[in-house]
Amino acid sequence: MRRLALIALPYAWLLALFLVPFGIVLKISLSDIALAIPPYTPTLDFSGGWAGLKSFVSQLDFENFVFLTTDDLYWKAYLSSLQIAVIATFLTLLVGYPIAYGMANAPDHWRATLMMLVILPFWTSFLIRVYSWMGILSTEGYLNQLLLWAGLISEPLTILNTPVAVYIGIVYTYLPFMILPIYSALERMDGSLLEAAEDLGCSRLTAFWLVTVPLSKNGIVAGCFLVFIPTIGEFVIPSLLGGSQTLMIGKVLWEEFFNNRDWPVASAVAVVLLLILIVPIILFQRNQQKQQEAEG
Repeated sequence: MRRLALIALPYAWLLALFLVPFGIVLKISLSDIALAIPPYTPTLDFSGGWAGLKSFVSQLDFENFVFLTTDDLYWKAYLSSLQIAVIATFLTLLVGYPIAYGMANAPDHWRATLMMLVILPFWTSFLIRVYSWMGILSTEGYLNQLLLWAGLISEPLTILNTPVAVYIGIVYTYLPFMILPIYSALERMDGSLLEAAEDLGCSRLTAFWLVTVPLSKNGIVAGCFLVFIPTIGEFVIPSLLGGSQTLMIGKVLWEEFFNNRDWPVASAVAVVLLLILIVPIILFQRNQQKQQEAEG
């Protein structure tokens, strides 16, 4: 009974906050748009009994999913989101790995301070941090003023409302999610392995590639998944920093819900997005399981 109670709590949490909402969204995705409140039909009514339930089920269809395959906007948005998520994850890895490596090799009395500096941005609202980048990257922003003052450019650069601004915002926002798992992997690494590799004739760079990088693979994989999964459905950053030129599925989803009030199509978009995310989520869980088995 104790084991059952222990397992039942997370499963009840999963049922209440994931499976039930997903079931509602899936039902709406199989409905049709209507000028009503809620703006779709049919709605479930238990007063009709079994006959009413059969009539309700018979009115559900997959027309919204078929519509997604006929309109170029949606599959282009999915592909664009995948492209941006992959590139942003790679850039975050390029920036985050050296930071994590420096933290892992810093003196012990500095590590807590460096860890606090990495986590410190989370103490500020996410929206405030994104809005601050609008002030930094705008034509009259601090970045252009600094470059003009240094004489590196003769006229302000157009960075805001471009894909470059989106990448900057994503890398800045999700950088801690990349640094922390890599730092955790590097911190546990046995330094004597590098000494042994150098004693066997490896240079420091060769020892880094042959010893350090493979031993930090689990941290790299975990960090990439933690950045890629939320980035692919990101809405705030492309809306504020990318402008109308940046096409991501999160923006399309918001516009369908709030501008077009087409809840069935928006729900179908959300269901497909979730199905796409299931693949990296499963891979991430398998990687975590292998890591726990290796540590055990």
